[in-house]
Amino acid sequence: MKQTITDILTEALARAKDKGDLILDVHPVITLETPKAKNHGDLATTLAMTLAKPEAKSPRVIAEIIIRNIQDRDGVLEATEIAGPGFINFVLKQDRWQQTLFDIDAEGNQYGFPNVGRGEKILLEYVSANPTGPLHVGHGRGAAVGDALANLLRAVGYDVQREFYVNDAGRQIRNLARSLYARYQQALGNAMPFPEDGYHGSYVEEIAEGLLQREGKKFLNTPFEDCEAPFADYGREAMLADIRSDLDAFGVHFDSWFSEASLLAAGAVQQSIEELRARKYAYEKDGALWLRSTAFGDDKDRVVVKQDGSYTYLATDIAYHRQKLSRGFKTLVNIWGADHHGYIPRVQAVIQAFGHPRDALHILLVQLVTLMRHGQPVPMSKRAGDFVTLRDVVQDVGSDAARYIFLTRRSDSHLDFDLDVAKEQSRENPVYYVQYAHARIASLYREAESRGIAVPASDGVDVSLLDSEEEQDIIKALAQYPEVIEEAALAYEPHRLTYYLQNLAGLLHNYYFKQRVITDEAGRTGSRLFLMKQVKTVIQSALGILGVTAPERM
Repeated sequence: MKQTITDILTEALARAKDKGDLILDVHPVITLETPKAKNHGDLATTLAMTLAKPEAKSPRVIAEIIIRNIQDRDGVLEATEIAGPGFINFVLKQDRWQQTLFDIDAEGNQYGFPNVGRGEKILLEYVSANPTGPLHVGHGRGAAVGDALANLLRAVGYDVQREFYVNDAGRQIRNLARSLYARYQQALGNAMPFPEDGYHGSYVEEIAEGLLQREGKKFLNTPFEDCEAPFADYGREAMLADIRSDLDAFGVHFDSWFSEASLLAAGAVQQSIEELRARKYAYEKDGALWLRSTAFGDDKDRVVVKQDGSYTYLATDIAYHRQKLSRGFKTLVNIWGADHHGYIPRVQAVIQAFGHPRDALHILLVQLVTLMRHGQPVPMSKRAGDFVTLRDVVQDVGSDAARYIFLTRRSDSHLDFDLDVAKEQSRENPVYYVQYAHARIASLYREAESRGIAVPASDGVDVSLLDSEEEQDIIKALAQYPEVIEEAALAYEPHRLTYYLQNLAGLLHNYYFKQRVITDEAGRTGSRLFLMKQVKTVIQSALGILGVTAPERM
């Protein structure tokens, strides 16, 4: 609908310019909004006020000129009016809104999916937790955001690859191996001191027990330096299996798992450094090698190779992002924890140093989650030691509730997650509220079937009978779905879908209490069942993008 009105306004401006009514040295951006007050029409624009200064005319005079030059060739407008200081309000004919129902019926689960991506390749990297401990709720929120965003981008035509970057090299893996070694020796009665910077969760004891069962006393009293590799390998693989298991239970799956160690083994880090040298963006100073990141807006240059010759974390990230770009992805999207905020400028500098535009990389930050129960913070997990695991949450409230609630706010906003609310069967539980709307419609279908009433085909339904205010509100909400999908995808904001679903479910529940769907009038019953069918399709579609099920019974 917005595009239709935008086209009408664009043509009206062109006519006004041809007639000399407006100068229009610079063509204005046309924006349309849905007024909060219903008596202000279906759509409104501030176009006349935007043009007031450059045209040296009052907004109301400009609004009159625009309206005078409107030609509604397709007959979509019921009324056009000027309001307040110069708003232009539009009322669309009811049959244009009602056409939405036929569009949904024809397109089914593809309704609302504009092909704006046109096959452009996007690499979406998310979670990427160190394989040194269980996934915590912060990882869970990042997983929900990343997975929903991937679904959303694919829905609008992008070729998206989901990737998990495995940090399987460096100090953290060595610490895991030391921790595992200490627990293994202790299990065999060797009073081995636990490393101060080791991982203390009970999961380390579980892994050590697994290694002991497989290898027996093979490494008893063997110096750590002589068995570091097998302990590191076993610990890493055990933790990756654990992470995969938790993600599978959460409904999150990756197309690729990319190993940091593989970059080092292939010499990719040194190759990346040499390319930066050739491009004059790497230089030596004080015995270290530096990235000239200030050339791209960073507040200072960054060390890539330390004085002792070892790589910094940035060095492998340089190689990783160079490798990503070499695979032909036009856009890279990284989802990181909020604590990585300061790291963004240096990675953006890397992208540009390799000759790519700054906006080839988009970084979304995921803020912390505070888990609550009975108004109090949830105690730490015994298994993880110092945080609550994603597994704990999924086992407590289920995957659907966890995913949906993680997506109820912008990812860069702090989220309070009340575990009690997530299990309630009430409107206070957002996922229950939406899923129940879907199940409620399914129940109506079953009741209709029991009475021998079928949902009419599109060529046998009279949508003009959908004339109540509640029905019109629902139809207009359904018509907004394509716009919500496109805007959420282009803004990388899947949480917009939960806002949309809460509104649509609210309209459905309100309608259910005020109107009878199955009535004594066959025609009206058919039109209302047809409407419910389209609502069910859209709810199922949106929940599917979020990775949440749409139950038929609750």
